[in-house]
Amino acid sequence: MSPRAPLMALEIGAELRSAPRPMTRERMRWYVDVQPTVAADDGRIHTQPPTIHDDDDYARKQGLPAIIADGMISTNWILGLFFDAFGPSLAEKGRLKTKYIAPIYEDQVVIAVARLTARTAQADGGFGYLFDVWCEDDTGKKLTVGDALIHAPA
Repeated sequence: MSPRAPLMALEIGAELRSAPRPMTRERMRWYVDVQPTVAADDGRIHTQPPTIHDDDDYARKQGLPAIIADGMISTNWILGLFFDAFGPSLAEKGRLKTKYIAPIYEDQVVIAVARLTARTAQADGGFGYLFDVWCEDDTGKKLTVGDALIHAPA
């Protein structure tokens, strides 16, 4: 089924929600090491010096109680929510903007959410779908907020 069909079926105010998942130390570490590992491109894992994302002592020296997740993790979980719902073709045109408003700590449960706020006709005959997006913890506290626009072609 094309991504447009499920989008067309959504009512304004409809929400997409991911399954709750814990922020693990392994997930946090992967984001720290991915850039130097990819840049080296030699088949080995390359690590960075300590950061607030992977070293508890360093994080405490920076005024945090413990390591915190890189904000891109929550942004990617929001994007993953759209991929799961509508398929990868949604990445052909659109946007996702996020802002990190609260730290995410190890073992904190995170849920990605998208709420459809508007549907507009586009010049090419397709439709634009505007979503408010956020990640929240299991108490409903928002951690990451933003918006997304998904374009469904005619």
